[in-house]
Amino acid sequence: MNKILPVWKYILVLFIPALLAGCAAQNPQQLGDLRLLDWEPKSMLVVKETEVLKPKFPVIDFHNHLRRLEYTEQYLEEMDKAGVWMTVSLDGNPENGFYREHLDVSRSVSEDRFLVFYRPDFSRIDEPNWGEDEAMRLEEAVGYGIRGLKINKALGLTHRDATGELVKVDDPRIDPVWAKCGELGIPVVIHVTDPKAFHEGPVDRYNERYHELAERPEWSFYGPQWPSKEEILQARNRVIARHPETIFIATHMANLPEELGRVSMWLEKYPNMYIDINARISELGRQPYTARRFMIQWQDRILFGTDTPPDAEAYRVHYRFLETDDEYFDPTPAHKQQGFWMIYGLYLPDEVLEKVYNKNALRILGKFKGVN
Repeated sequence: MNKILPVWKYILVLFIPALLAGCAAQNPQQLGDLRLLDWEPKSMLVVKETEVLKPKFPVIDFHNHLRRLEYTEQYLEEMDKAGVWMTVSLDGNPENGFYREHLDVSRSVSEDRFLVFYRPDFSRIDEPNWGEDEAMRLEEAVGYGIRGLKINKALGLTHRDATGELVKVDDPRIDPVWAKCGELGIPVVIHVTDPKAFHEGPVDRYNERYHELAERPEWSFYGPQWPSKEEILQARNRVIARHPETIFIATHMANLPEELGRVSMWLEKYPNMYIDINARISELGRQPYTARRFMIQWQDRILFGTDTPPDAEAYRVHYRFLETDDEYFDPTPAHKQQGFWMIYGLYLPDEVLEKVYNKNALRILGKFKGVN
């Protein structure tokens, strides 16, 4: 026997779904309106996790920034926790004699655990004989204790001379400085350009580093107002070819970790080119098979570096990446978030690890000739 429902029940049956839909419209996450910048997925994958507290061999961190001199003792404590033997600071700025202060403070904390590299002053490049004079200033700095030269990405990208023209990486006015490095037996750590995604596409839904660039749009160098990444890299390579007696450490995996095949060609072509891994394990770790083959092939030309002020936990992520076969883990604590992907360990042979951790760095530092 069919029963006739009261009118109020018909109302509930007909209108509750519509009411619920209306509530859902007020909750964007239920409709897929979550902002990409807010997306922080937690992996459901259960895999092996290896804790590497100390590296298999003593580490020389060849790429760091220790300009906050008040933290120098803390830096040393973190290095000791993580088995780091020596750290290179690339912050030897000559302005107001800062490189001397940097060396003095570093030596007061430890005589042999810190090295400081000099930064040339390109703001004076229009001065007559700037190259020769800057080479002399570099030699004076080496006499005080400087052990290398650092070039940052502003060269070829933002540095301009008095005419308003960009100072290119292969500007002949700089040649005396490159030559002086070879004469003194000190290396040049040279950083030119940033990740490909920062140069070769707009900040849109197709850009794999969208989340970084959306938060820091000034990191984008895409557009006709900027020289191309390729143009700058080729200028760097011309300098390396022009000064075969000088060792150039093309930092950040030669600033092209996205194309290890090309980096391999450069290493083959330029015997005075070395590279370091600093701040690029996120790129290497997403291509573990290719990266492992590359690291083994070029084991004599690769240096360890972090680009992160000494921190034991940051170092340990690097060790896990280099030493283990762990899968799908977050590289962010090693430096900062640099992509929405996880990485895989390379499980490098001990012979390769020891070279990357310290032997290659020692060989380069051993070329130091000193000041006459």
